[in-house]
Amino acid sequence: MELSRMPELMGLSVLLGLLALMATVAVARRWLRAGEERSDRPACQKANGFPPDKSSGSKKQKQYQRIRKEKPQQHNFTHRLLAAALKSHSGNISCMDFSSNGKYLATCADDRTIHIWSTKDFLQREHRSMRANVELDHATLVRFSPDCRAFIVWLANGDTLRVFKMTKREDGGYTFTATPEDFPKKHKAPVIDIGIANTGKFIMTASSDTTVLIWSLKGQVLSTINTNQMNNTHAAVSPCGRMASVSKDGTWKLWDTDVEYKKQQDPYLLKTGCFEEAAGAAPCCLALSPNAQVLALASGSSIHLYNTRRGEKEECFERVHGECIANLSFDITGRFLASCGDRAVRLFHNTPGHRAMVEEMQGHLKRASNDSTRQRLQQQLTQAQETLKSLGALKK
Repeated sequence: MELSRMPELMGLSVLLGLLALMATVAVARRWLRAGEERSDRPACQKANGFPPDKSSGSKKQKQYQRIRKEKPQQHNFTHRLLAAALKSHSGNISCMDFSSNGKYLATCADDRTIHIWSTKDFLQREHRSMRANVELDHATLVRFSPDCRAFIVWLANGDTLRVFKMTKREDGGYTFTATPEDFPKKHKAPVIDIGIANTGKFIMTASSDTTVLIWSLKGQVLSTINTNQMNNTHAAVSPCGRMASVSKDGTWKLWDTDVEYKKQQDPYLLKTGCFEEAAGAAPCCLALSPNAQVLALASGSSIHLYNTRRGEKEECFERVHGECIANLSFDITGRFLASCGDRAVRLFHNTPGHRAMVEEMQGHLKRASNDSTRQRLQQQLTQAQETLKSLGALKK
């Protein structure tokens, strides 16, 4: 009897096995379908069916874009005569100025800050700077006062001057305090240059039209000068009797302005040199060394150094900055030439100045009349030659 029922039991077992297999396949298909839906769902979508949170993704994207905008690729430049690169600004530097005591360099940028650098750190590995903040604006021009106790800036958005006073702290640093009120708006065109007289008694501002204003230190207009010529491109308060100019005719000129104007004497030309880059479309700027023996000319992102006695080009630095060079300046000793055009200031050894010193001392030695004078001249000559040798720039 048990043997006769075995086929029925086997059939029932097979049926149950088929049913279990079908259930397993159905469950597997459901899991596979759910897995495909999860894989098609955006990563930011929640599993409960709520729509994706677009704000978090957009915030991250905007933050990433902002980081990329604030941190562009740094321009790299190397040269055997590069003395240092100052890199604390987060915005493009538009102007700089050395203090009259030779201790500081002021730089302003569109990051709403002004940095004051210590010149004694130029040849060190670390370059210290003190920072002054420009509230609700940024400076495009900066100038030290003659006593080095203050500096003035031209505000880009405010179109006016602001004065910062420098107060020394016990730790040797400085506190920078802006005067309560800025100068009133008087210019009708963009200002291209500012300056302070060596006496410290007046301030000059020049705009791109034909207007030059002379201000008191309290912000009162003392005089208005109309050049009655073509639009102004540059203006400066002269500390000496020498002046340089560059023209789109492809030449530079050195002038002597130390003449007797009361006797109707005109400035006379000392030297003319060739600078073909000036005829191009790129903007040009220039700087004259304190002893007027070296002229630095910039066109685009390149710098050219000339000996003003011979009118010859002695050095050329190409692609110095990632942007067009905005400003050139020699320090008061004439040892360094500074340039700015992106987020860094680059300092160069003034080898043409040392060579000019060698030539000058050699000429004086031939004319020296006593031993003490010859000894002093020989020391200066030896020092200049040793400096050139250390820089690999001594001509044989």
